[in-house]
Amino acid sequence: MNAFWAFSLAFYAQPGVMPACLALQDRHGVDVNLALLCCWVGEALDAAALAEADALVAEWRTQVVQPLRAVRRWLKGRDDALRTEVAAQELAAEQREQAMLYAWAMARWPAAGAAPGRHAAANLALLSAAPEATALASSACASHERP
Repeated sequence: MNAFWAFSLAFYAQPGVMPACLALQDRHGVDVNLALLCCWVGEALDAAALAEADALVAEWRTQVVQPLRAVRRWLKGRDDALRTEVAAQELAAEQREQAMLYAWAMARWPAAGAAPGRHAAANLALLSAAPEATALASSACASHERP
């Protein structure tokens, strides 16, 4: 498990984070892993870096993650046992996407993730102007400020 995945699991479990992430994904088409990267990296991203990160995972997201998500959602109430298995595969696919993003970030900023939450607001603003991005940034900044 890399530091980005560990951060994401802990951060996603915080109050308000999951609904903000899901709203960004479902209402605004934002890749949650990119949003979490914006919160975790601790470095100021620019539009070019964010576009590079997105391009790195775009094919994986469209060919693997999104189809698994669609199948999982379709199975709800139809076959819950299979839905559980597909959900596990979807989570594994998300973890692989994050591994790609983690390697990309570490190659650019060897101290990436040392100050999660730092620059989260600016990074997320590049990704989305949605109110949910602002809420997610607030949660990330609060996490960074905790002793």
